[in-house]
Amino acid sequence: MHIENPLAFSFIMQEDIFLLNNDKAVYNHPPIIKEETVEPPVTETPPLSFNYLGKHKKNFLIITHYQNTDFIAPNHLTALENTIKRLDFSLDDVAILNCAKHPEATLEQLTTFFSPQKLLVLGQYALPVELKSITINKLHQLNSCRTLFTFSFDEMMDNNEYKKAFWEQMKQL
Repeated sequence: MHIENPLAFSFIMQEDIFLLNNDKAVYNHPPIIKEETVEPPVTETPPLSFNYLGKHKKNFLIITHYQNTDFIAPNHLTALENTIKRLDFSLDDVAILNCAKHPEATLEQLTTFFSPQKLLVLGQYALPVELKSITINKLHQLNSCRTLFTFSFDEMMDNNEYKKAFWEQMKQL
């Protein structure tokens, strides 16, 4: 048996153990414990990802807010598709993101992920916090992105004035 510290003998042997003078000098001092620097664990941020409808071929991002559906209500999708078809876009050209399913998303994250050239925000609940001061139904230029904040389809479906204001701005987007 090999024992590195002679003081350990006292636990194994019942007899008294006496150290020689040379050994006393070595073993009477408490062992020096090296402090290890503990690095905090590296937490990797998962790559940013959003679940959206469409193929986003023409960098056109449409932000909606629907609590009870994945992207947009079916009758609203039909109205939106008819609108964008009149502008020579299809569902493949756009990305429809339901911000109710991504409440933590910031405008910076959205623009980084989607790199939109056109941004349509449908309703005040879909409006990112960073854009709260934007005027409704008025085109805005945010960096290289043409942006339109307009009424939600819930508001527009039964209001011809809202539809007309929306369409006039969409033609310029």
